[in-house]
Amino acid sequence: MLVERGLHAVNVELVSDAYAIAANYLRRSGAIPDTLVTNERLLEIIIKLIQRSEFNKIRLANKAIARFEAQFGARAA
Repeated sequence: MLVERGLHAVNVELVSDAYAIAANYLRRSGAIPDTLVTNERLLEIIIKLIQRSEFNKIRLANKAIARFEAQFGARAA
């Protein structure tokens, strides 16, 4: 399934899988709170990576984690 986000169509399944992997890691590390609320900063990082042609969900999640931690530190609740 594709969803329009700005000017780009995004694969919802890819975004969902990469977000789940990255958010799970960041929750366990304490970088984001353990809630059901979507972390908009992490989601934006994933969307930007997809827009730059990263389509492997594991690589996408790993890059998103690294960028999130670099931008917002280890504890960015």
